[in-house]
Amino acid sequence: MMLIRTAVLGAALALAAPAAAQKDVVTYRCVGADGKKYYSSTMPRQCIGRPVEQLNRQGLVVRRIDPEGEEKARAEKEAALAKKRELEAERREERRRNQALLATYTSEKDIEDARARALAGNQKAIREVEQRIEAARKKRAGYEKEMEFYKASGKPSAKLAEDIHNIDVEIEANEQLLAVKRKEIEHINARYDEDRRRYRELVGRR
Repeated sequence: MMLIRTAVLGAALALAAPAAAQKDVVTYRCVGADGKKYYSSTMPRQCIGRPVEQLNRQGLVVRRIDPEGEEKARAEKEAALAKKRELEAERREERRRNQALLATYTSEKDIEDARARALAGNQKAIREVEQRIEAARKKRAGYEKEMEFYKASGKPSAKLAEDIHNIDVEIEANEQLLAVKRKEIEHINARYDEDRRRYRELVGRR
């Protein structure tokens, strides 16, 4: 019976201790933005947003409040969580890409066959653009001869000048496209080189 009473008394004291400690806090203290110290039984207006100390009746610090530190800690925690979510998303994306790669290719030969098809398609597109450029240049040469005739007769043709301008624009656009298609060869090879590297790595893990 004595043991039960002792346990009940101990629990009651444990519950009462925080309340008593809080009741014992009578003063807030801080250094304001103006560099002066402020004391009050309630939170001083000058202490809002500043580090604050709570003092008991004996003038001892029983609690420290640091809004800036708490905000910094909160921001750091949120940044860490965001980084964790980002890494998890990257890992999920990597797993998805690996699964897609293994579903697409059953051997390195499959990769090289796909590379060959992509390069063949690129070469076909290059030839088509080159043919358009050649045809446009021939057309422009014809316009030039016609323009010489008009110049000799002293009757310049505004329509012919416009045609020459339009064919120049067409040639320039196709030359830019040709440069892009030729550059794609590097990207195609780099893509399939990377697929082959990842395929070897994934197969080696099995």
